[in-house]
Amino acid sequence: MLGDPVRRRILQLLAEGEQRSGAISEVIRTEFGISQPAVSQHLKVLRDSGFATVRADGTRRLYAVATGPFVEIDEWLDQFRRFWDQPLDALATELAREKRHRRTAAPGPRQDPPKEEKP
Repeated sequence: MLGDPVRRRILQLLAEGEQRSGAISEVIRTEFGISQPAVSQHLKVLRDSGFATVRADGTRRLYAVATGPFVEIDEWLDQFRRFWDQPLDALATELAREKRHRRTAAPGPRQDPPKEEKP
C-alpha cells in the first residue's frame, strides 16, 4: 500500500493540508507521467485503506490525511525505535563532546609544515 511512490507522494501533498483532487492530479500527472484516471485510482486506494478522507465541496472533492492508520503505524514502530534512537543518541553525545573539545582547546601558534629539501 505505502510501498507505492505515487501514493507516498500523494500523502506528502496531503500532509501540507486539504487538497482538491484536481490539484493533486495535476502534480502527480506532472511528476509521474500518469493519467488522471490512474491518479483517481491511487486516491481511491488511499481512501479505501483509511489513509485519506474525502469530502464534497460543491462539485469539488477535497482530500485530507486520515490520522488513524498513522497512529497505528507509529505504535507498531515503537518496537523498532531502539534500533535508531540509540545510535542517534550516541552520535549526538559524540558531537557534543567534539564541540566542547574545540571550545576548550587553546589555539596555538600556527606552524607551517616543514619544507622538503631537495637533494
